[in-house]
Amino acid sequence: MRRASKGKKRPCRICRRWFLANARVKDRQMTCGDPECKSEWHRRKCREWNRANRDYFRANYLHKKFEAVQSDRSSKAYTRAPPKSLSKSGLPLRFVQEVIGVQHLLIIEYLAQLLTRRFQEVLKSQVMVKTRQVS
Repeated sequence: MRRASKGKKRPCRICRRWFLANARVKDRQMTCGDPECKSEWHRRKCREWNRANRDYFRANYLHKKFEAVQSDRSSKAYTRAPPKSLSKSGLPLRFVQEVIGVQHLLIIEYLAQLLTRRFQEVLKSQVMVKTRQVS
């Protein structure tokens, strides 16, 4: 009969408490068995992956929007309503859609979202300069 080898003792990457790693998991176990530590580790790894793969979502966003519009058109319940807009521009989307078309409207909204985000990032990164002292 074979004995189960014991895992190594190591600190949890979240709470820093020492724990005995599961022998089957070997060196891949990073946290103790606490559910809070597991969920925090998962959140950190997802955040890291999302930062490293930002282009993944950008590449698929417009394609998915176009597919949704096409599936709405092919269904019998299509009522010429404009696609759901994330921007709060106040434009009459139904009129704009009739003039330029659905796909052009989606592309313009997407570009406006990207420009808005970029503008906000630039504003956040700028250092506030004090021009005169307050007496």
